[in-house]
Order: sequence, then structure tokens, then C-alpha cells
Amino acid sequence: MKKVLIIAVFSSLFNSISAQETTPEKTKDSTKIEALDEVLVQAVRVDADSPITHSNLDKEELEKRNLGQDVPYMLNYLPSVVTTSDAGAGVGYTYIRVRGSDASRVNVTLNGIPYNDSESQGTFWVNLPDFTSSVQSLQLQRGVGTSTNGSGAFGASLNLLSDAVSNEAYGEIANSFGSYNTHKHNVKFSTGLLSGHFEVAGRLSTIQSDGYIDRASSNLKSYFLQGAFINRNTLIKALVFGGREETYQSWNGLEDPEKLENDRTFNSVGIYTDENGNIQFYDNEVDNYAQDHYQLLWNQRFNNNWSTNVSLNYTKGEGYFEQYKEDEDFETYGFEPVEVGGDTINTTDLIRRRWLDNDFYAANANVNYKNNTIDFTGGVFYSFYTGDHYGEVIWARYASDSEIRDRYYEGNGKKNEFTVFSKATYRIDEKWSAFGDLQGRFLNYKTSGITSDLVALNIAENYSFLNPKAGLTYKMNLSNQFYFSYGKAHREPSRNDYEQGIVTPEKLDDYELGWRFATEKTKINANVYFMNYKDQLVLSGELNDVGAPLRTNSGKSYRLGLEVDAEIQLLKNLRTLPNLALSTNKNIDFVTSRDGELVNLGNTNISFSPSVVAGNILEYSPIKKLQLGFLSKFVGEQYMGNIDSEASKLDNYFINDLNIVYTLDTLPWVKEVVFSGLVNNIFNVKYISNGYFYTYDDDFSNPGTVTTVEGAGYYPQATINFLVGAIVKF
Repeated sequence: MKKVLIIAVFSSLFNSISAQETTPEKTKDSTKIEALDEVLVQAVRVDADSPITHSNLDKEELEKRNLGQDVPYMLNYLPSVVTTSDAGAGVGYTYIRVRGSDASRVNVTLNGIPYNDSESQGTFWVNLPDFTSSVQSLQLQRGVGTSTNGSGAFGASLNLLSDAVSNEAYGEIANSFGSYNTHKHNVKFSTGLLSGHFEVAGRLSTIQSDGYIDRASSNLKSYFLQGAFINRNTLIKALVFGGREETYQSWNGLEDPEKLENDRTFNSVGIYTDENGNIQFYDNEVDNYAQDHYQLLWNQRFNNNWSTNVSLNYTKGEGYFEQYKEDEDFETYGFEPVEVGGDTINTTDLIRRRWLDNDFYAANANVNYKNNTIDFTGGVFYSFYTGDHYGEVIWARYASDSEIRDRYYEGNGKKNEFTVFSKATYRIDEKWSAFGDLQGRFLNYKTSGITSDLVALNIAENYSFLNPKAGLTYKMNLSNQFYFSYGKAHREPSRNDYEQGIVTPEKLDDYELGWRFATEKTKINANVYFMNYKDQLVLSGELNDVGAPLRTNSGKSYRLGLEVDAEIQLLKNLRTLPNLALSTNKNIDFVTSRDGELVNLGNTNISFSPSVVAGNILEYSPIKKLQLGFLSKFVGEQYMGNIDSEASKLDNYFINDLNIVYTLDTLPWVKEVVFSGLVNNIFNVKYISNGYFYTYDDDFSNPGTVTTVEGAGYYPQATINFLVGAIVKF
């Protein structure tokens, strides 16, 4: 492991901390401290009156279901969100789609710092297990949203704020257990404010699970350490956090209809035949990766109008996945044929590892000016990424002339990114306010060496993107508010796209029209959106040889939808939080190859884009300290490809969960004990939330003709399962 050097970035700043001067006495107030922390993400977030479609979740809401499942599952009941898991139960590799866009097109920031991998553009929450336990709040902006750092938001942007500085000292011990031998244990602490200015806080976590799918086990460890200094006008935070994951691979899914019906937990990964002809499974077919983040965040308020924020970041990632491969050609690994007993040997069984070793540096600086009329933020962001990709054979039945740790392929990717933006909200009068946002994003991406397919990849691309956004908000009265916004976004291809020969960036014009209604007992948010794409990088349905989804430019396409979510207090102790998303998602004049010819299919459905997504949370508190939650999720049918093939269709599903939370605060020496339970899929539905679809041309079965053959694979999700846990707070 390389030595870790910390460098840079300047992130999101903001607003004044308060319109009043903060005295030392007020600094000790927890509300003031929390407000200072929120300033750290104000540049990438929007407020309640902004003309941007968004949802918020705070620590209290997250804690109810935080029993070991990853961050995407905490967002499952927000509008237009669909989640899925390789292992089937929300632990290990988990994924999120928003408005039909996969995680590689959802911009994610942690304290204003980009989390998406610079090359793959994906977000791998398995590398930050139990990060939910260190999240103070999060905001999900659907559509283009406001300008943020990192790759453009093509379905949504998600920004997370880590734990706020605590005024009081505390300690917590949390344990949970559940189905598939799942268990999570963590400890948290804070010193509280020492001498009114200093705090040290931290967390250690471990999560293990066998997974619903055979051998889809997870062994996850993570940590979080925070040192903070707070003064009247200053907040400085130094953060170190990260995770270690070892997960048994389960990316193959199921293609066999019989197994899908009768053996839906079957996992073909790691399968091989031993010398006696017996089927075996390699016991170490694992993904093993470590990721560490170092952040320095500094917010400074100069007076009642001006404040700045500077953030520095260094992220180190290193790891591999291991595979047992049968009858591999010597040529693939640079081996020379060998003579054994008079026979020429040029194939071998072997075990290989494919490595990724990367470093990400970032710096972000923002300035904010605010008065009664205008709220202005301007900032700059710079990042540098370098990633080494290489493979090595660690064992071979016939190793030829190879040496241990020889690299059979090796390549590198480097990415520089510079972003400058300015945005402002101008209050025209008591009813009208205007929002404007202009971002310039400038990229350079270079690759060298060869890929795992032993193909040279030499890319040198420069991109310059100008992304304007604007909106209006109209407050008709205390209860009704209307907004309209327009936003443009551009997004560069990923490394996988380049390997497929795709170099064209995608473009998006996003139009949002919304209504917000709020009374004491009822809140309703409704919006209509039209997302008009050019060269949208839609999922093709196919996977590469490591289970990663492949994409294709679809030419012209669009998403048109209606989203409604509400919070309704039915009774004093009963509330419901329903949401509904209806949409049509189309490729325009989609061209594909069929039976050896190019065919224009006209308008087709965009892959993995259900036209109906609905959810509801019904919460009932029969007594003050007991809360019962009944959670429902419906996802309509969807296609896994873009050609409307029935073979690519995923059926709709309707899932219901039961959540119970009880707080006990009468024990001596303990502040409180929070008991929680979660029964997932209580009606034992056998459903599938994800899969893949592929086609290939068969010109052997019927010589002289080319026939397109279609196939599909599926990722079954867990039937009824449970998690129970308790948090002891001191």
C-alpha cells in the first residue's frame, strides 16, 4: 500500500451562519453548531423554496431502518427511486436508479466532495459500509438539479453531510442481527465540545452477511474519525473515514429458467470441474477492496454578509477481485507453450487477480454573499485522478516460464477536472424570487497501456461543458408555492464506454414545473418534468466480463413524467407519506442490428425505466415511545434492453416491509436504548429487481443466414427476511 499523502480540495461554502453575531454562549447551543455544519454543503444543496425538485432525509429518519443495509436502501421510499442488490438482501453490492438513470449518472458528494469514481463514474457503497451511521442529513435532487462538483447529474444528485459537531459528550453501542447470518456491530463516541471549542468523534463498524444468494457473503469493516474546532465565526473539521470490503462475487445472475423457478439462490460464480469430474466452487472468488478518505473542511464567516468555505480531499483506493479460470489459453497471459510427457501444453487452469490502484485529489473553494434580497455563491473546483489497472496470475497448473506477480496486462487512466460556477437567488418581492446558475466544467482524460481484453487503450480527450440553469418561484400564499426551472447538463463517457468505442458526451435539457402545498397537517409536492436528451448513454442491457453494465448512445431520447409525494397527518398519532411517479421514457427512432441488418424500430422504451414507481410509509404511534411503520413499494414492468423485446421484460413487483421502533429511557446509567426491527418483504414475494439482456448473431446453425439470438439473466431478490437491533446511548 502506498503511503498516504494528504492533499487538497476546496468544497462547498455558504451562506452566513446567522444574521446575528454568534457569542461564545450561543456557540454552545447545539442548534447553532448544527447550522455551522450545514454551511459545509450549502453550495451543493438547495433550500425549501428553491425551484429545484428535491427530497431531504435527516438522521432521525435514517436511524429507524439503519440495521446494516447500504445507503441506497435508505433512499428506497423516495420518489422515482428503484434499488437492487447483487446478494439479494441489501448488504454488499447495492445499486440505485433515479428516474430510470443508473448510479453512474447520479452525482454523489460527501461533504461537497465528489464520490463517484472518476473513470467508471459509479458509486460503490460497499466501500463505505455503515456510512449511514455517520450521516447527519442528505438531500436527493432529481433531474439536473443545481451545480455541484464532479460529473454531471443526469438522473439525480445526492449529497450527504457527515455527522455534525456535538455539543454534549456521548457514546453509543449498536448491534443488529438478522436473516442469512447478517449482523452489524458498531461503536460511536464524541467528546462533546471541550473548552467550548474542540470536539473529537468517531465510529468503528463491522458488518457480515452470508447473503440471500448462495455464497454471496460480505465481510465489511469501516471507520470514521472527526476532529473539529469551532469558534464564533470559524468551523474547521478534519475527517478520516473509509472501509474495507471482501464480498464473494455474485454478478452472474441466473439465466436458467428452471433454476430461476426452483433454485433461485443458485450462484454460478466460482464454478469449476475438478480432476475427478466433480463440480466445485472456488472458495476465494472474492472482491477485496479498501478505500480511505481524508478531508479538511474550513468555513469562515467574515461578517453578517460574507462567508467562505474551503475543502481539501485525498482518497486512496486499492484492491482486486480474484477468479478461478479453467482451460485458459497461454497466449492470453503471455505464457510460452511447454512440453509435458511429450505433449505440448498451451492451456491451463489458473487463479488470477485484477487490480485497481487509484488516487483522487480534490480542492474546492467557495464564497457566499447574502442579504435580504440576494443570496450569491461562487466557487471553483479542481480534481486530479490517477488509476492503475493491472492483472496478475497468482497460481497456475502449468505456469510455463512466468514468475509470480507477473502482470499480463497493465494500463493507466488520468483525469483532470476544473469547474467554476456562480449561482444566485434574487428575491424580486414578497411573492417572486428568481434563481440563476452558470457552471463551466473542463476535463482532460488520458489512458495508456492495455485493457484486460489485451487491447490497447490510448485515449486523449478534452471536454468543455457550459451548463446554465435558471428558475422562478412564486409564493401565492402561505400554503401554495409554484416553481419552474430549466437546466442543461453534459456528461463525458466512462472508461467502459471508451472501451466500447464511445467517445461522444451526452447532453440533457431538463424542464421542471412544480407545486408545493403546506398546511399544519398536510404537505404535498407535485412536479412535471421533461428531460430531453441527445446521445443519452442508456444501458444496453449487456454486461462486460466482470458484471459491469455496458452503455450505448441512443441518439435522441426523452423522459416525461409526473411525481407526487406528500406527508399527511391523518390523526395525532398516525401519518402517511405516499409518493407516485408516472413517466414515459422513449428512445426516438432507435436503430439496432437484427438478423444481420440495421433496423429502425421507431420509438422504443428506454432500458430499466419503469413507467410507474410508487411508495408509501404509514406510521402509527400507539404510545409515545413506540412507532410502527408499514412500508410499501411498487415498481412497474420494465425492459432490460432498448428494443422492446418480450425476452428482456422484468415483471412488476409490489413489496411491503414492517418497521418497529421502541425507545426505552428509564434505565439507570443509560440515556436511552432504541430497539428497532425490520421485516422485509413480509408477504414473501418472489421478485426480481434487476437483470441483463443480450443479443448475438448466429450464423452457424443455418449456414448462409444470420439469426439474432436473444437471452437474459436475472438477479432474484430475497423473500421474507428480518433484521433486529438495539442502540444503547450513553
